[in-house]
Amino acid sequence: MPDGFKVHSFYKYSEISFLLKTKHKFIGNRVYKILAQRSFAKFAKDFKYEEKIYSLSIDDDIETGYSHTAILNKSLRSKIIRPLYAKIIATNRVKYSGKSLEYRLSHPRGFKIVLQGRFNVILVDDIVTTSTTILEAKNRLVKVGHNPLFALCLADAKEY
Repeated sequence: MPDGFKVHSFYKYSEISFLLKTKHKFIGNRVYKILAQRSFAKFAKDFKYEEKIYSLSIDDDIETGYSHTAILNKSLRSKIIRPLYAKIIATNRVKYSGKSLEYRLSHPRGFKIVLQGRFNVILVDDIVTTSTTILEAKNRLVKVGHNPLFALCLADAKEY
């Protein structure tokens, strides 16, 4: 990440792209639940931290009958991690799929944070490509007083 913020992913996009492309189809919720159990849930089981923290799914708006980021977030529930939903809301419904970094930077999501207080949080998203969405959410959380610890993504689509 450009500013040192850590983003951890469980898979390379190229390895599971055929599964991720189901997210806007009827079977997608089942596919995402299986992937979440094999990654996010295992992470949560072994994760240690000195206090309870919240996990926040980025823009978990329901478009196709379910939210794929909410499914990932739900699987993080543990003694230490408490998932929260609809706390990072995009005010700009722009779609980034297939768009360049320049496009993404010139069309921010305009996140609104709906979480009062000051909390340590983990950000949750499905795919990291350019990191613009995660950084925008992270910076907005910091601006309103929260402490984003790191982000978890199902797949990393960045080219190395």
